[in-house]
Amino acid sequence: MEKQKIKSDKVFIKKEDEKILVIPRNVLFKKKEINGIEKIDFDYYQKLIEKNQQFLWRSEMETNPNYKQIIPYLVFNFEDKYFLMQRKSSASEARLQNKYSLGIGGHIRKEDIKDLNIFNWAKREFNEEIEYHGNFEIEPIGILNDDSNDVGKVHTGFVFLLKGESNKIKIRSELKSGTLLNLNQLSKFYKNMENWSKLVFDFLNK
Repeated sequence: MEKQKIKSDKVFIKKEDEKILVIPRNVLFKKKEINGIEKIDFDYYQKLIEKNQQFLWRSEMETNPNYKQIIPYLVFNFEDKYFLMQRKSSASEARLQNKYSLGIGGHIRKEDIKDLNIFNWAKREFNEEIEYHGNFEIEPIGILNDDSNDVGKVHTGFVFLLKGESNKIKIRSELKSGTLLNLNQLSKFYKNMENWSKLVFDFLNK
């Protein structure tokens, strides 16, 4: 595969690479270190992102724990059920291939930021990844951080609960399957969930 001649810290930048929103780790966690899911003041973090946002090459950021990639992470809920998805074996994030996920998430590019509202970023991500017919309400849950693995070390999620009024939801993009399940049914998939989804499941199951 053809690559550009750009080189930085021994990481080659692919032509199809993209610049994504990141925040220096020491800035994001200046107030306190976070481990797991914690409720937060979203306005505070919105202003923090606005003031300190950088757009750097994704291929470089995937192995640089000095920066945190900002990911809206959306959990869809209808009545007592949650939307569980399975990623394809060809998913772009190799470390998450075939894993089960409760969260719909993705990187933020500069062209995605038409305004500085993290709730709107969340809506955009949901509409890109999922086909859904119906209205929903967005309820902020909190910030998610997990430095116990290589994926978590370079990502931080802002978790939202999307409360839908319809079960007319299905997958698209890099997903293999998707189905609505209650917490008891979800527990059977727990050991094969990605780490973030395990944290979300534990949070919902309190």
